[in-house]
Amino acid sequence: MAKLPVLSGKEVIKTLSKIGFISVRQKGSHVIMTKEDSEGKVALVVPLHKEIDKGTLLEIIRQSKMKREEFLNLL
Repeated sequence: MAKLPVLSGKEVIKTLSKIGFISVRQKGSHVIMTKEDSEGKVALVVPLHKEIDKGTLLEIIRQSKMKREEFLNLL
């Protein structure tokens, strides 16, 4: 399994935008992104930090219903 890179919040938002997530709003340093799919609406929160913790990044990937490899291929 590939090791997760250190990413900023802006890089994560750019990557999620490639698969259809759009920024809906921002509250402080957190951006709320949503995507409509066949199962309904998927929403997730991305912190705008210089470095996102590994656990937070894994949770964002899980909430976006992607596999780790799929996310890494989008980078």
